[in-house]
Amino acid sequence: MTTTPSFPTRTHNFNAGPAVLPLSVLQKAQSELCHFNDTGMSVMELSHRSKPFEAVLARAEAQLRTLMGIPSHYHVLFLQGGASLQFSMVPMNLVHNTQPVDLIHTGVWSKKAMTEIKRVTDVRVVASGESQQFTALPDLSGVGFNPDAPFVHITSNNTIYGTQWSQFPVTSAPLVADMSSDILSRPIDVSQFGLIYAGAQKNIGPSGVTVVIIRDDLLTRCPHNVPTMLQYRTHAENQSLYNTPPTFAIYMIGLVCEWLLSLGGLPAIEGITTARAQRVYDAIDNSPVFLCPNDASARSSMNVVFRSKTGDDSVESAFLAEANRRGMVGLKGHRSAGGLRASLYNAQTDDAVSALVQLIEEWGTH
Repeated sequence: MTTTPSFPTRTHNFNAGPAVLPLSVLQKAQSELCHFNDTGMSVMELSHRSKPFEAVLARAEAQLRTLMGIPSHYHVLFLQGGASLQFSMVPMNLVHNTQPVDLIHTGVWSKKAMTEIKRVTDVRVVASGESQQFTALPDLSGVGFNPDAPFVHITSNNTIYGTQWSQFPVTSAPLVADMSSDILSRPIDVSQFGLIYAGAQKNIGPSGVTVVIIRDDLLTRCPHNVPTMLQYRTHAENQSLYNTPPTFAIYMIGLVCEWLLSLGGLPAIEGITTARAQRVYDAIDNSPVFLCPNDASARSSMNVVFRSKTGDDSVESAFLAEANRRGMVGLKGHRSAGGLRASLYNAQTDDAVSALVQLIEEWGTH
């Protein structure tokens, strides 16, 4: 006789990644964990060459294409190595001339991308938020992008500093975007980009899989002396099955996409996540204890950063301790920036947001 296990109340998870997943998705995966689609096996046990897994892969791609409106002349790849490997793969595949790459510098992750690009070619920083400690996005109104650059690199949402682009620059060179922390949070025009990459562990699914969306014409740029596994065309020609892919993580992406579609797609989730973030920002802005250091026009709907107005670490430590006591985790800021941070990805719950808002408001009376 089998019984359904009981669990304590779920933690309010504000971790930046790996991050909260939709409970209904976890429950669906749980129900299929041992017996998937009458195969008598777990999805984790399926051969990646089998018809059942090919169907899983095709479904995940089809739903992703539907959600994002991905044009037919783009490939969708499911890779490994996270966004950090993409910092290297992008220049290895796309640099085709001696012109420097144009890069917009908005924090730690764009700096890491820059470091890896420089191993392949030169980089021209066309705009930077460093002089403002990355609390605002750089003004692009006067930027002259090089039409002959191999590509222009931008980080769509800055997880550590809590800033997010609401609009993207129009460029003649292919625009490449690291969307690891805000992909699937809002509608975008995919045709504006040459390549999009995103580690899945924040907004798409569990860690272990990286989504790459690449325009077909860019697949031919890669020199043939680049190692086979690091060529995008290898994975495009083999439908992401050149080697054993992260099968369970791909299956989970399919479930997350199904959940998003059931909510009404990306326009609907944008409304939900924007409203949740605004509740937290309002509580911070009205607090006598905390402040958000970021320019209001650049604030992220995915990662809300805040800190003590006095800069007193003991205030933040006490806040974190009380949050933990109330079942809230992941509110400590990134080690490179300090302060506090609440990650409000698509699967974040209204209950968690309400608990956080209540604590911020109560802290003003301490």
